[in-house]
Amino acid sequence: MAFFRIVREVPLPAGTAWERLTHWEGHAAHVPFTTVEVITPPSARSGTRFVARTRLGPVAFDDPMEVVRWEPPRSRAVPGYCRVEKRGRVVQGWAEIALRPVTGEAGARWCRVVWSADVRLRGVPRFFDGLTGKAARLMYERILDGLLLGTGREGGRGNHDRTRQGV
Repeated sequence: MAFFRIVREVPLPAGTAWERLTHWEGHAAHVPFTTVEVITPPSARSGTRFVARTRLGPVAFDDPMEVVRWEPPRSRAVPGYCRVEKRGRVVQGWAEIALRPVTGEAGARWCRVVWSADVRLRGVPRFFDGLTGKAARLMYERILDGLLLGTGREGGRGNHDRTRQGV
């Protein structure tokens, strides 16, 4: 498995960041050749299942996922946490979103987001986990930044001056 973690601080209230990050269909706007369909409405709970389908010409694969833990942020003392398990034939593993409010410059409302994931591509030898992890991290950085900054496919990678990146 290829583990990675992405940390961002953005000028958004925790509830707004949570809504953007857990709007599963919105992820497709940041992944080329991919659509996302929620197959168990409503999409805001544990047990929600959705599928990301990537298609490039005649080649396509599904990435089915399920929300296994759903804890929306409630206050500064109760941060948000969501865990999604990837259950596909091609992509396997998990992703976690953890967020909490923080105070930014001059008391501005900021949110700290930590996106952790462990992914594996079936059929790819473990020797390539480092490369898989780097590629997955780049893709998830694009998704995370796009969702948090409100950009879509037409908006590119967004305005990174509005985020504070961590390790």
